[in-house]
Amino acid sequence: MTGNHHLVTLALLDAANDKDPAVQEQVRKSVLTLGKQQPDRVLAMCQDYLLKHPKVKFCNADVSASRIKSIISLASDEMTRSKVLPDWQQAASNILVAVGNKYINDIMEEILSKFQPGVLPHFFVVQTLANLSDSNVYGMVPFLNAILGTMLPMLGIAKQDNMKWVFSSALCHFSDSILEYLANLDKAPDPTVRKDTFCSEIYAAYEILFNTWIQSREPKLRLTVADAVGSMCHLMPSDKLEEQIPKIIPTIMSLYKKNNEHYVISKSLCQVIDASVNMGSRVLETQLDGLLFVLHQQVCAPVDYSDPPTVKNHNEILRCFSLLVNSFPDRLVMFVLQKLENSNERSRMGSLAVLRHLINSSTATMESKKLLILASIRQPMADHSNKVKKRVVQVISAMAHHGYLELEGGELLVRFIVQNCALPDTFQEVTNEALRTMCDNTLHLLTTTVGRLADVLWPKLLYYLTPSQYSNATSPLCKSLIVLGSKKKTGQEPSFNIDFKQEAFPFNSRGHGAPSLSLLQVLSINIHPNTETLWEKEIPPLLAMLEGRKMLPSNVYFQKEMLCLNCFPNLFLYRCIGVTLQHCFNKEFVKKQLQEILLAARHNDAVEREGVAMGIGLCANSHLEGTLAKLEEFGKSDAFKKSQSIFNLLKDRNDVEVEKVKSTLILCYGQVALNAPPETILNRIDQDILRSISKHFNTKDLTMKLSLIQSVGLIAKAIGVCVKKQGYVFSRKQELISVMLDFIKSEQTDSLRTPVRHLVMSTCANLLYPLLQCFEKRNFLITQQSFQCLKWDQHDFALYKDTLAALQELLKSVLARDPTPDGLQNVFKHIETWLNSGRDHERERAIIVTSHILAYFLDHLNVKNMVSFHNVGALLGRLSPRCSDPLPAIRAAAIDCIYSLLYIQLRYEGFSLDYKDEAVEGLLPFKDELENPDHSVLYKTCSDLTKRLPQQQLTTLVFMLFEGLVDSQTNCCRASSVILNTLLKNRGGGLQDLVCVQTIFPPVCPLNVFKLLNIQFFIHIILYLHASFFNGNECLVLPISWTSEIWMSLGADPIVATQIIEMVMEKLVVMAPYVDKKEMMTRGGTTKVATSPPLAVKPQIQSCTFISVNFDCCCSVCRAMAKHAGPRLPAIIECLCPFLNNIYECQRITVTAFFSELLNHHVVTELMLIDVLLNNMMERVSDPCCTVRMLAVRGLGNIATGSPEKVNNDDIRYASILLMGNLSKFGSGEPVFKDQIHNVLVSLLLHLVDPDPQVVKACKFAMRVCAPVVGSEQITAMFQNHLHDDKSLHYGEFINDLTKYLIQDFPGMLNFYHISVIQFFKSNWPEVRAAAAMFIGTVAPLPVSECTDQIPGYCQKILDDSDPVVRVKAAEAMGQFH
Repeated sequence: MTGNHHLVTLALLDAANDKDPAVQEQVRKSVLTLGKQQPDRVLAMCQDYLLKHPKVKFCNADVSASRIKSIISLASDEMTRSKVLPDWQQAASNILVAVGNKYINDIMEEILSKFQPGVLPHFFVVQTLANLSDSNVYGMVPFLNAILGTMLPMLGIAKQDNMKWVFSSALCHFSDSILEYLANLDKAPDPTVRKDTFCSEIYAAYEILFNTWIQSREPKLRLTVADAVGSMCHLMPSDKLEEQIPKIIPTIMSLYKKNNEHYVISKSLCQVIDASVNMGSRVLETQLDGLLFVLHQQVCAPVDYSDPPTVKNHNEILRCFSLLVNSFPDRLVMFVLQKLENSNERSRMGSLAVLRHLINSSTATMESKKLLILASIRQPMADHSNKVKKRVVQVISAMAHHGYLELEGGELLVRFIVQNCALPDTFQEVTNEALRTMCDNTLHLLTTTVGRLADVLWPKLLYYLTPSQYSNATSPLCKSLIVLGSKKKTGQEPSFNIDFKQEAFPFNSRGHGAPSLSLLQVLSINIHPNTETLWEKEIPPLLAMLEGRKMLPSNVYFQKEMLCLNCFPNLFLYRCIGVTLQHCFNKEFVKKQLQEILLAARHNDAVEREGVAMGIGLCANSHLEGTLAKLEEFGKSDAFKKSQSIFNLLKDRNDVEVEKVKSTLILCYGQVALNAPPETILNRIDQDILRSISKHFNTKDLTMKLSLIQSVGLIAKAIGVCVKKQGYVFSRKQELISVMLDFIKSEQTDSLRTPVRHLVMSTCANLLYPLLQCFEKRNFLITQQSFQCLKWDQHDFALYKDTLAALQELLKSVLARDPTPDGLQNVFKHIETWLNSGRDHERERAIIVTSHILAYFLDHLNVKNMVSFHNVGALLGRLSPRCSDPLPAIRAAAIDCIYSLLYIQLRYEGFSLDYKDEAVEGLLPFKDELENPDHSVLYKTCSDLTKRLPQQQLTTLVFMLFEGLVDSQTNCCRASSVILNTLLKNRGGGLQDLVCVQTIFPPVCPLNVFKLLNIQFFIHIILYLHASFFNGNECLVLPISWTSEIWMSLGADPIVATQIIEMVMEKLVVMAPYVDKKEMMTRGGTTKVATSPPLAVKPQIQSCTFISVNFDCCCSVCRAMAKHAGPRLPAIIECLCPFLNNIYECQRITVTAFFSELLNHHVVTELMLIDVLLNNMMERVSDPCCTVRMLAVRGLGNIATGSPEKVNNDDIRYASILLMGNLSKFGSGEPVFKDQIHNVLVSLLLHLVDPDPQVVKACKFAMRVCAPVVGSEQITAMFQNHLHDDKSLHYGEFINDLTKYLIQDFPGMLNFYHISVIQFFKSNWPEVRAAAAMFIGTVAPLPVSECTDQIPGYCQKILDDSDPVVRVKAAEAMGQFH
């Protein structure tokens, strides 16, 4: 490999001059990789090459001492050439600096040999020394004293600006290195080094730089000298520095006017100030005024954050202020605060920036200035500029973190933040939106990160919630208050409790609370549509709590004052009275007040009646005996007699009907049952309550009926609650249900005028609990009666809607008793009758109710064991045709039904509650498209979903779909036929023994209906349900009247007629073309006789004569036809194509031989038949007959002769690779096929980057299906996991990983892989050539290869490839040859 290594390295060095930058970079990386493995050899070659070709860079590594010295000498010579080549010489200098990090002594020996006293050194010698002092501080500082001694005389003889610049830069670097060395003496190799060692030399150099060079006209030199002076100040003797400060500071500040770049000047000035402060300079104060003035000008300069030097300059100026404040805190703070008074925007922003910096950086110094700063910050807070306000917010944020806001006046700063959170939108340079967002974030930051502010912000932030000027700040205020309140509440801090009487909150004054809540209730729908229902429920209790804070008079006095009123129009007030009486312990008084309520009520008013009943029911909670006694007494009183004195307290009430009073009394009994104590009410229901109301069951009065229904419902609800805690036999339940059903039957059947049905169904829902075993059938009678009596009424849609909702709740109650598939079916059987109604509103009602029932069943489904959902087929068969109903609402509800049904089936199959099925979820998008549906898509979707049905459910589904063929809606009939069509086509094979066509069609599908339907369903039923239809031995016996009519109907449609002929022909093709028949007894032997079986239905059709000749003769015929009968070939090919799929091998062999020979002639290309023939040959490659497969492969090979231009065609590559994949189906387990897979493995791998996407997909497919044949489990797993058609492939990583497994599992094949890869270096596609180079780079370096010596030569050739991508990959591959 040594010789090859030399060739590879030399080839890479030659490629370093490539015109493409990417190739150059890869060459550099490859040389570096090789050099790290064999540094001496590679560097020797680089050195030799450099002497001949001085244009190639090289890298360094750990090498021998002799080699290092050789490289140092070479780099030094290149660096100090007399010819000026800045880039080249800079590269040489960089090499020396890099080598100097490890070999500093060798470097210094070489450099100092060219840094002699009295001789001006080369520019790059000085620069290399400067850079070395940066990169290797500990190695260079010990040399610096001698270097400075040699350098000082040189400064006087330097005349060129570039030399002055490099000396100044070097002195700056030297000073910084010395300071770093002194700051880290604990890590330094020589801890005895001191600052004094360098003081005299540094000061001598300073005098030359400061007195002479800083006055140069060259801006770059001036800045470099200033930078050096700043660094040198730290090393100057203290007395000398004190003496020079009055000169240095003004001189450096004067440079601001002479230079546009201020960062270096500010950095130097900061270093001078730092050095002066550190030594405790006294003269610095004399410079303070001028210094502050200049620094303030600089800090006020705009900062461009896209320009780093301006940002750095701003930071250096702020650092100057933080240094000065430690020595002169009073003067500096007063200076900044005075500048805040200046209304100039720029000046104020700069001052605020300084103030913020000082607060953050000089906490101890600023501690005594807090109150002064709090007072001074108010002035910029009133500034109208958003820029200034933004800076003020930043200052407030800093103050918050350092305890300013807890002091007196801190509240004003919080208010400023909130005010700006509430800003409206504007369009200034700094918009209100930007400022508002910043304030929002600042408020959140203060709330979440500054814990000491919690008591400042809580509860003061509440104050800002209600004033209108802070309305825009509501959201950030609430978020902050939530955080603060939650922390205090969780921590049980005493400050969480707010005393609103002491706090001057705006919503506390003048009793704003209750009116505000009442107004919110009125405005609820305007605030958000969803709040109305919620607030109607929640706000009244809140109001009651607020009003309850007032001291009330004694109960008796309050009750007398309340009950002396003649009437109570508000239902809420009656409830208040009931609650009040609950807490009154004077039984006589309660009895008297109950009498007053019953007599004073306006019984004509339905709301009043309900209110009275509620009040009395609430009273019964504490006074059950007294309340029942009073109601019984009232029922026997004169109030139920029509006379002039029935209401001696209300003289104008003579017109009150007795029925209305009875209605009130009946309602009262119901409310008493509901509100009475559960432990005592059950014993009183039969003997008192039902006994009192049952006498009115025969009433004809509507008001009394409604009251009776409501009261029975309340009684049932009360019993339902009680029986959960104690046993009880509801003996009169059957009687009450019968009464309810009688009430429904007495209603008009042609309209919906009263709420009787609505209330009865709600009551019956309550009556279902507790249940009696003997009463199950009666429960479903309720459902049936309710559904039958529910009639559409356009005049009162709200009543219809309420009644339908009550029906749904009733059915849910029935289902809740038996939440099983049987229970669901029992409920559904009372609904399904109306699914097929001819009236739109009845179908809509039925499907909507079904949708709710199924959704309820799914929501409450609890599958404890793996059981079968045995009626899913029946339900799907009933509901799926409704997806094509003419009414859009029915179609949408049908989709919902199927959606719920399929998820119920999935639950019973064991899937989890949160499982989402992609196919089922696909139903939901259809709902938005049902207004104008695409019926073909809809049919297909419903048909596809039937594929999910368990096999045992298919029979039920088929029968239900047959019944759908006579649906009242033609569209639904068609839907049933289409679904049957698809179902029987896909899964009909399993039904042949279960379904008999003869028993289905006559009763289900009359002839007149049959003619209206899509005829295809009938064809498939015959073909898939009755295998004997085209059986030669049997025939399907249909009614005589059907036979001719069916054939005429089928033939009337040209499309269907064509399909039937094709089916018949298909049947004939698969029939035996002949049978062997014995000869006469005297002659013996057999004769082949053509068959002509009947088709079960007249007329009989004769069979065809099929081609069956020797395929060699066929080829001869084909050649003759190709030569003499070319124009007739398209028709002949069209006729022969169907026989390629024939069951008889002789026919398939003949046609395949004919087509194979055709591909050997160019005439098929001229007639544009090549694609047809190619596709047919591809299909025949997988034929079960070996001869057919052989002929198909021969035909594919003939393409090279007949159509050579097709060989490099993308389609041919695609087809060939696809063929390889398909062949794996027949070759698995055969050693020969395994060898073939390894033969083409390299080709498949390289074509994974083929420019044609279809070829890439074919490669992935072939490799996936052939993976098991390869013989490596790891490679098989890689192919299966990574080669997906729809996913991208990281080719480099894939090849690298694959190579490891190839080496591990097939080491003997590596030589073959090498040879195979080399062949692709001449590929027509650059992508494949690049992939070949990449592959060779991973495999070829292995020593097991016999052709390793040949590979570098091939790689050298592709380094000259015309495509840069190929050259890059070749260079990368060659980097692996080590």
